[in-house]
Parts: sequence; C-alpha cells; structure tokens
Amino acid sequence: MENPFNDTYFMKKALQEAETAFEKGEIPVGAVIVVDNKIIARTHNLTELLHDVTAHAEMQAITSAANFLGGKYLKGCTLYVTLEPCQMCAGALYWSQISKIVFGARDEQRGFMTMGTQLHPKTEVVSGVLANEAADLMLRFFASKRK
Repeated sequence: MENPFNDTYFMKKALQEAETAFEKGEIPVGAVIVVDNKIIARTHNLTELLHDVTAHAEMQAITSAANFLGGKYLKGCTLYVTLEPCQMCAGALYWSQISKIVFGARDEQRGFMTMGTQLHPKTEVVSGVLANEAADLMLRFFASKRK
C-alpha cells in the first residue's frame, strides 16, 4: 500500500496555512516542517501582524521546528512551503541544514533560484508540488488588493 504521507499530502497542509494567511490579509504563503511523517511546525506569513519584514512563513517554521527539536539544525526534516523561498529564507534554510525543501509555485522575481542563492549542498529540492493551487491563491490575493 502506498504511503499516504507524501509530498502532496503535506503540501495540502501548507496550503491550509496559506489560506489562513490570506484570511488575515497576509501574503498567502504557508509552511510546514515534517520529520518522520509528523508535522513539527505549522505556520504562515506574519509580516503584517508582527510589522516584521523577516516574519516569512519559512522563518517562522524554522524557529518553531528548532524549538520543537531543541536544536538549531533541521537534519532529517522536510520543509513544505507554498512559494519558492526568497534569498533571505534560503540563507536561513542553508544554515539550518534542512534535508529537503518542497515548494509549490515558483517566485520568478524574488525566489532563491532566480536570485542565485545557494542552499546547503546536502539539501534536496523538489519544486512544483501543487504549484497551480499555490499560484492561484497568490493571484486571488493580489487581485483582491487591487480592487
């Protein structure tokens, strides 16, 4: 029997977080961090609420996961995030030594791949998981802001 706890399953959890961000007026990016098929961090963008440009979903998730694990390294962990991380978040993910990053939609303007930001050499990257759903949420958000 196939493992139900796959990349799509956990990306759906990150999308739920992105929806929560949307409802709060935050840019709708959600993130979860998983170890051994267990979610240890679940969050979304909080930049507006906290008045903090660094309060991206990934940064919040890194802090939460590190607190849960009792250490700063996220070896053996996977980050699921609805949007390609920016270079700030990629830098923090580099230092956390996270084992795997799975993201949904590309950020063609500010994503770490476009910006040429390096991740830790042992970090595996998977892109495009539920990308259409993540991109649609971003489009809906920005369309609502232009009204």
